[in-house]
Amino acid sequence: MTPVADGSRPQPIRGMSVVAAGVLDTVVILVFAAVGRATHDETNPVLGVLATAWPFLVGAAAGWALVHGRSLRWPTRVGTGIPVWVCAVVLGMLLRVVTGGGTAFSFVVVATLVLGVLLLGWRVLAVRVRPRLAS
Repeated sequence: MTPVADGSRPQPIRGMSVVAAGVLDTVVILVFAAVGRATHDETNPVLGVLATAWPFLVGAAAGWALVHGRSLRWPTRVGTGIPVWVCAVVLGMLLRVVTGGGTAFSFVVVATLVLGVLLLGWRVLAVRVRPRLAS
C-alpha cells in the first residue's frame, strides 16, 4: 500500500498484490530449502525443509517489516525486494549460527546467489509479464 497525498487510507499497489508477493517469497524460500535438502537421506523430509527454511523465512519477514516501516511501501518490486533478500540471507545465517545450523562458506555463497535469483527473479518477471497481460 502506498500513502495518498490527502492522508486518507492507502491505496493498493498497482499490479502486484501484497498477499501474492508474500506467498511468492515464502514459496521460493521453501523451494530453495527443498532443493538443498533433496540430497539428504531423512526420515521426514518435510521437517528437514522447514528446519532449513525457517531462519530465511524469519529474515525475509524482517526485510518486509524494514521496507514497510521505512517507506510505508510493501516489497513487491525489485528495488524494495533487495532488502528482503539481504535480510533473508544475513538474518537467516545469523539464526543458523545461533541455533547450531551449518554456515559453511560454500553454503553462504550458494544461499546468497540462489535466494537473490529467486527473491528478485519473480519480481523481475512480474514487471516484464504485467505489461503483456494488460495488452
